Amino acid sequence: MKTIEELRTRIKELSKQAVELRRKGSEVYETNQEQAKLLRQQAREAMKRCQVLIQELKRSH
Repeated sequence: MKTIEELRTRIKELSKQAVELRRKGSEVYETNQEQAKLLRQQAREAMKRCQVLIQELKRSH
C-alpha cells in the first residue's frame, strides 16, 4: 500500500504523461497517423492507470 502522498504524486505524473502523449499524437498525426495512434493509445493507458490510482486514493481516505 502506497502512502497518500505517493499516490498523489504518481497520479500527477501519469496525468502529465497522458497529456504529453496526447499532445505528441496530435502533432504527428498529419505526418504519421500510425505513430499518432500508438501515442494516443499510450495516453489512454496512462489515464486508465491514473484512474485506478485515484480510486485507490479514494478508498484510503
